[in-house]
Amino acid sequence: MRSLYPSIPMASNYTEASIKTLSSLEHIRLRPGMYIGRLGNGTHAEDGIYVLLKETIDNSIDEFMMGQGKKIEIELNERTIRVRDYGRGIPLGKLIDCVSVINTGAKYDSQTFQKAVGLNGVGQKAVNALAFTYVAQAFRDGETKVVEFAQGKLKKDQKTAKSTERNGTLIEFTPDEALFGKDFKFRTEFIEDMLWNYAFLNRGLTLTFNGKSFKSEHGLKDLLTKELAGEPLYPIIHLEGEDIEVALTHGNHYGEEYWSFVNGQHTTMGGTHLAAFREALVETIRNHFKKDYDAADVRQSIDAALVVRVQEPVFESQTKTKLGSNDIGPNGPSIKEFVGKFMQQSLDTYLHKNRETAEIIKKKIEENEHERKELAGIRSLARERAKKASLHNRKLRDCRLHLGDRNPRAEESSLFIVEGDSAAGSLTSTRDVQTQAVFALKGKPLNTYGLSKKVIYENEEFHLLQSALNIEDGLDGLRYNKIIIATDADVDGMHIRLLLLSFFLQFFPDVIRNNHLFILDTPLFRVRNKKKTMYCYSEEEKQAAIAELGATHEITRFKGLGEISAGEFKDFIGENIRLEPINLNHLVSSDELLSFFMGKNTPERQDFIIANLKVEKDLVEA
Repeated sequence: MRSLYPSIPMASNYTEASIKTLSSLEHIRLRPGMYIGRLGNGTHAEDGIYVLLKETIDNSIDEFMMGQGKKIEIELNERTIRVRDYGRGIPLGKLIDCVSVINTGAKYDSQTFQKAVGLNGVGQKAVNALAFTYVAQAFRDGETKVVEFAQGKLKKDQKTAKSTERNGTLIEFTPDEALFGKDFKFRTEFIEDMLWNYAFLNRGLTLTFNGKSFKSEHGLKDLLTKELAGEPLYPIIHLEGEDIEVALTHGNHYGEEYWSFVNGQHTTMGGTHLAAFREALVETIRNHFKKDYDAADVRQSIDAALVVRVQEPVFESQTKTKLGSNDIGPNGPSIKEFVGKFMQQSLDTYLHKNRETAEIIKKKIEENEHERKELAGIRSLARERAKKASLHNRKLRDCRLHLGDRNPRAEESSLFIVEGDSAAGSLTSTRDVQTQAVFALKGKPLNTYGLSKKVIYENEEFHLLQSALNIEDGLDGLRYNKIIIATDADVDGMHIRLLLLSFFLQFFPDVIRNNHLFILDTPLFRVRNKKKTMYCYSEEEKQAAIAELGATHEITRFKGLGEISAGEFKDFIGENIRLEPINLNHLVSSDELLSFFMGKNTPERQDFIIANLKVEKDLVEA
């Protein structure tokens, strides 16, 4: 019989043989996303290799929280990670089970581990299963035991031996390139960010990474001090209670910025505790000033860090990035009640004692209210103008899949921002129409430094870009996972790149903080002979290509993306795409940075350029 749905193939061989039962090891390796969220090659802070490290360190942190071991040593040697703690050490007779048998662990016993991060007995087994090589060694009461695995399978089980080492556990693993790709690489800045978070949340703990020490004296106050992009409007408010700690201030940036944690776990997707905090902050401010402020005005430009400690937390996935629990513990209050009561008592008391800070907060809220009402008046006009412009405007060549779509490839969605129609044409004709969109600039965009957010609505190009990205009200509706600045590798291209970076830094820093902004690396040279063509991204690569191709080679210098043919462009935006992620890891103050490069400080900038100028003679000698 003919199928009524010809696009859906009929399953004609669905038999008992079709039903398979996988071992836990097979399931982890076949469906790693269920255990570590994503694979990736290490260019993103949430890629799987960092989750493997986090799962390992979490166990050591849980030991510290139980009062056992004040030092954790982490070492990275190329692709191999080694983590040594000085806790109680895994009981030797259960070492193999604890690192290889799923749903095995001590954290089902609430008396042994209270308010721990890992409660499911899964994490370390996933690390083992997804590692090419994995070694676990336990030190306990003068004895030690070592077990070795390869791709989750036991290869060596050494007998218990005498040891003079201090109690604790050592885990060493190398992620499997069969899963993470041949080019995967650990980025030290992502590891250091992770370790700083552990230090901020665990005062008294010292972590070392390849000899560098990470330790905090003031907890979340230190975290906020490190993460702030500019000077706060008032001294950081630091509040502490039993099972809760909060640090907050306001800045001059746009949007809301939060760092939330549960039992030491960085909940990058928030959850019930963060929702409770955002609501409690607004209610406390309203009650203190006895004014019904708009919630958006209270929270605009907020920088806040929050940690709560919960018994038996429920996360929405194994990666633990979002808290789903509604209660602090089996017999405790709801998280909403707990956080709300703490904020009402602690923050209100602080504001009564610190009247100068209270007045600064009040003034900031009133300024936010004034700007919101001013923006409301021009938003509708800008949207009408954008509707009319979009009917005739070919700036955006959209793709079919977008971030958030229920499609396995939705996370590949990318928007290339290019300069001019020539580059846009080359890229558009060769792109993947499913996942790659193109937005064409008509020249150098406006320098937005020192301007208010209404410039976005008054400047057609920036408003159309904001609309294309769908980030007017935050990142929840972001349509593309990767925003890629694709400008020429010349002075004008670099200037456009700087103007766009300034735009995102000033108005949408969350795009950068959440690792969505990239620079497209395109070749500078094409070196070829009759048999082979090589594309080179640097002078060093060009010289290597010349040496390989010999005397018959010819060299083409690409001055702009518009010079690269569509056929060639396909190689640079496909599987071999080279992207440089933009992040804020080493940025102390974006205000100072933008002021220097984009502000009206011409003499200082001129002196800097002259002092650092390299002429051709210098480059040849170097």
